[in-house]
Amino acid sequence: MTATEKSTLLQLPAHERAEIAELLLHSFDKPDQPAIDAAWARESEDRIAAFERGEITATDGAAAMAELRRKLTK
Repeated sequence: MTATEKSTLLQLPAHERAEIAELLLHSFDKPDQPAIDAAWARESEDRIAAFERGEITATDGAAAMAELRRKLTK
């Protein structure tokens, strides 16, 4: 891609650049991506429901990262 082409693309309105970005990102998807996305959506919903039932607890992001770093440095 030439510098002129890049410049032209960057001058497009934000919504058009977003459409192009989405198109490019989806070009990396595997053929079974919809099934993968659906499985992750179910997993997310199951985890939220378990949290709401009190079956699991939440940890804030900073604490979770600190715990992972602690485990990885052992």
